[in-house]
Amino acid sequence: MSAPTHRTSTRRSAAVLTSARQRQAGSRAGSTSARSTELALLQMQSRAGNRATTAAVQRAQDTARGKAPENGNASAGAKKNYRDRIAGLLDRFKKNLEPIDTFIKGVQTPTNAGFTQQAAVAANEGLKHSAAASGTSAASGNLLTEAAGTVVSGMDAYKNMKDAKKHETGANHHTAGKKAKVKGADAVVGTVGTASYSAAIAKEVTKVQKAADAAVSSEASGITGASLGAIKGMRSAFRAGGAARKYRQVKKLGDPNLVHAGSLARLNESREQANWAAAEAYVALDAYWSHEGPGRLELVSEAVDAAWEAMGEARDAAESLQRAERDVEKLSVVQGYAKKKQLTKIGKETVGGGGESVKAAAGVVTAVAAGTVGLASNPVGWGLAGAGAGLVLGVTVYKALRAATKRYEEVHHPERWAPQGETPAEATSRKESLQHALKFWKKVSKGERQAMAREIYALAAGPDISKDTTAEMRESARALLSALKSGPAKHKLEPEAWAATLNDPSKTAGWIQEIAEQLASG
Repeated sequence: MSAPTHRTSTRRSAAVLTSARQRQAGSRAGSTSARSTELALLQMQSRAGNRATTAAVQRAQDTARGKAPENGNASAGAKKNYRDRIAGLLDRFKKNLEPIDTFIKGVQTPTNAGFTQQAAVAANEGLKHSAAASGTSAASGNLLTEAAGTVVSGMDAYKNMKDAKKHETGANHHTAGKKAKVKGADAVVGTVGTASYSAAIAKEVTKVQKAADAAVSSEASGITGASLGAIKGMRSAFRAGGAARKYRQVKKLGDPNLVHAGSLARLNESREQANWAAAEAYVALDAYWSHEGPGRLELVSEAVDAAWEAMGEARDAAESLQRAERDVEKLSVVQGYAKKKQLTKIGKETVGGGGESVKAAAGVVTAVAAGTVGLASNPVGWGLAGAGAGLVLGVTVYKALRAATKRYEEVHHPERWAPQGETPAEATSRKESLQHALKFWKKVSKGERQAMAREIYALAAGPDISKDTTAEMRESARALLSALKSGPAKHKLEPEAWAATLNDPSKTAGWIQEIAEQLASG
């Protein structure tokens, strides 16, 4: 959208200057086609944003009406808590608004900034008025999304805080406690964002009304925008740092194939000894079978029993070696996956945080320009705002595409990450899978991360749950849990009590959820 604007900017400026001279001379020439195109584009953006927001509100209302009969027919004991229901509706409403919010931040707002810059250079009041109207619509959409997200984050933080106090220790306590901190921080950032977008609306409204205090509003909007960008940038830096530390901790564990080379060698030696013993038993059996003399049948019977027992031991030794080799391979895969997740998080937070920092710099430039030269043109602020929006938009689009791909695989290839021993659901058609992929408000429940969490838990679980896992392998898997910040200290437990929770079948679901959360976070 912005590329055509740049290519026609010279012609538009010339047209505007010519028109200004004609007006000064008293002529009444009609507006140029370029100006008409610009005004029409800005009005189209404004109307599109308003229509999309209205549609999102309508979808949320339809969802609420659709769920009401269900809840009404349910028994009193099965009814959800009203707070959870409200939070669910608000979350659905926010997710319906997110695509609109992404378009506004990545496309409409930078484009408006470009038109505002051009209007200031050409002294085009009509274009400036239209850009301000479009900016008001854009900031209103941002404000609606941010306010809904802030309320949802606050309610989630409160709920998880209660869950953390309820469980006190263990995997459930740590998962809830971490979510409470994250959602609490989200609520704080959302509050700052709400103030920033409110200031942006005030700035654009003063431009529309041509108020005398427009410079003051621009300065206030620049300051709040810079504050929001700085906060988000610092938060991304902390997250990237946490992911980097977790990556280093996992890397310190070493390659499982090298770490367990000694134990695999011992198991292989045991297998060879068992095979030799079985061979010797069969040689003895042949000797007794050809023996002529008293007690021959008793000797043959004892030799058969010894050969059978030796063969069983050889088979058990071979199976133990094969299981250990499979477990080493599994541990190698999950460690590689954990490192890959942290590297991906570092990349996303670095790019996204860099975009927010650039937007913060744009806010500073805007505030300084407004405070020194009023509403004069500000190409530096416009350029920085566009660059920052581009970086943030790139990360957002990447996340959206990745999530859509995972939702598609979840229903089109359910056998790929299905739990071991569980019959996979029936695969849906390509069309139905694509429709499911577009349901951006749904989270993936049976994806690769959940499958990796189950593998890690199976390796780290106690002997009552994973009977065939060797002690060395179990110790390595538990070291991986500690590297992922799920160790005894994080769970507020002594090592013995922490190990006991890994041997308790009733805590399996909580442990798998905890591991999945830690794989995703830094």
